[in-house]
Amino acid sequence: MLRSPIVLADSESLDEVRRVFDSSHVHMVLLTASGRVGEPLLGTLVRGDLPPAGVGAAGTALAHARLEGRTVGAATPAEDARRAMHAAGDRRLAVIDPDGRLLGLLCLKRSGEGFCTDAGVASRRAARTDATTQAPLDA
Repeated sequence: MLRSPIVLADSESLDEVRRVFDSSHVHMVLLTASGRVGEPLLGTLVRGDLPPAGVGAAGTALAHARLEGRTVGAATPAEDARRAMHAAGDRRLAVIDPDGRLLGLLCLKRSGEGFCTDAGVASRRAARTDATTQAPLDA
């Protein structure tokens, strides 16, 4: 489980969510009252949940979010979750405790054989940052 997923406040605008989705590496945004892990999860968003740009842009993201089918209980065995995600064609589920508080994000690897880790995500992020900040060599 990723312990530091992207979490926004439920009052965030659709434009802000679109800015977050500008990164091709972001696939799900989680919403809580103030945008923190440990609070009750109020909704999840994927790109397909958002109306076209300019349509409803003044509204909040929460109006377009959903929970059904996008959460998994923390007590669910990892292999059970992996099989269910694979069968449903889902690669991300918000992990919640019995009271509905957000604990993190379960992210199935592209291969479907395991889960993303915080260390793996951080490593890929660092590699992307290094690749974009390296200056070209002078000839």
